[in-house]
Amino acid sequence: MARKRKVPLRVCIGCQKKIPKKNLIRVVRTPEDTVEVDFKGKRSGRGTYVCPSIDCLRQAVKGKRIEKNLQRSVSPEIINELEKALEEGQEE
Repeated sequence: MARKRKVPLRVCIGCQKKIPKKNLIRVVRTPEDTVEVDFKGKRSGRGTYVCPSIDCLRQAVKGKRIEKNLQRSVSPEIINELEKALEEGQEE
């Protein structure tokens, strides 16, 4: 009988629910001290996760949870990039 693989879970900073890692979008603070959106989840650095939902992103921005988790201020360009990516994903 084959063993079941453990599915890594992460907490969405918007809705605070545990969700499988592959279903979330990662925002990462790189070792070069820049904040970027990491769609593949492979970049090195401190990361935080958000659901692919605009409501969750807005809750995270409103509560300043992205800044708290990354320990850096996040530019509005990064927030706009995330919003555009989420809107494109919901249209498909």
